[in-house]
Amino acid sequence: MKVTVVGAGAVGASCAEYIAMKDFASEVVLVDIKEGFAEGKAMDLMQTASLNGFDTKITGSTNDYTKTANSDVAVITSGIPRKPGMTREELISTNAGIVKTVAENLIKESPNVIIIVVSNPMDTMTYLAHKATGLPKNRIIGMGGALDSARFKYRLAEATEAPISDIDGMVIGGHSDTGMIPLTRLATRNSVPVSQFISEERMQEVKEATKVGGATLTKLLGTSAWYAPGAAVAAMVHAIATDAHKMFPCSCFLEGEYGLNDICIGVPALIGANGVEKIVEIELSATEKEELSNSAEAVSKTNGLL
Repeated sequence: MKVTVVGAGAVGASCAEYIAMKDFASEVVLVDIKEGFAEGKAMDLMQTASLNGFDTKITGSTNDYTKTANSDVAVITSGIPRKPGMTREELISTNAGIVKTVAENLIKESPNVIIIVVSNPMDTMTYLAHKATGLPKNRIIGMGGALDSARFKYRLAEATEAPISDIDGMVIGGHSDTGMIPLTRLATRNSVPVSQFISEERMQEVKEATKVGGATLTKLLGTSAWYAPGAAVAAMVHAIATDAHKMFPCSCFLEGEYGLNDICIGVPALIGANGVEKIVEIELSATEKEELSNSAEAVSKTNGLL
């Protein structure tokens, strides 16, 4: 399998590193517009191969998309990252042009590629990639829900003082500080509802901490996080490579599912060799339905800025 990662910054380099360390891809190509930057990151990562025990070849390219030809999966991380105090939506004017150009260049060299969008505002950038390329909806996926759910599980494990391997939980809705919907009702510890281990007040604290998970890290780091986003992407690419039909909450183009149309937003989906193999419709409570409707309205409003 050949994987392209566009954007060799912290997030893109983490994507490439985690994909390589899983050792399922034959090649990872890093692309960046900064002269020599992707080549340098690729060389640095390749010098870890004997230490980390992987055989994946990592190469770099300065804006030469011919090097990406015949990629099976491409990851778009390019664009400006968040700074403290910024919302994801504030990035739209700059990142929209970047994502559109990148998506078109990828399709030109790899007409059968599956695209995973990481750039923010992620749901709107995923929607833009759909409209710009005209690809079938299964072949463009937004990463956000996989990351948000990992952050939710981290907070749940913290609150319950449980090993994180005991915890299962899911976040749907928009990938924004206000649009995320951590499904606290369905969160479990080894199949036992988490609500049996912590109070309703503590659960609400977990929910709110999850929703501002990205902003919390941006404030601490001075820029967007990169380790967890890179790991989330690598897990999704691995599911495609192995045709795992693994369920991830991710931003999918909806055509009636959950009562929503012409929008990309986070919902559970089975990810396999064809990208989105199936959108899974779970039964939501009245409150959760209202939250999803409100989240979709906010995403649609951001889409209108394109």
